[in-house]
Amino acid sequence: MELHPLDGYLLDGVPSKPEAIAAALRDRSPEPRAQAFYRALETLGSRAADEALLALRIVIAGGSPTDEAIVAARAARAQAKAGDLAARAAYLHSVGADAG
Repeated sequence: MELHPLDGYLLDGVPSKPEAIAAALRDRSPEPRAQAFYRALETLGSRAADEALLALRIVIAGGSPTDEAIVAARAARAQAKAGDLAARAAYLHSVGADAG
């Protein structure tokens, strides 16, 4: 499975944050709830918080960016970055990257 550029940045640091944001802005989801995130990314660029990128990923996949969902994604991301392969799968599930 090919990772969305935001997932690549959030999990592996590849692409870089500016490159991941640029990719997300080039290939925008039509999801209405994502539009405010895109406007924020246009304004803030790489100064945008990683938590906002997590929320955008959840929205792009059709989920609701509730505090609970974002906290779960953030926790799974931290564990995945520490090398936990099960947490990597949990992260992908938490942002809806495994749907479809």
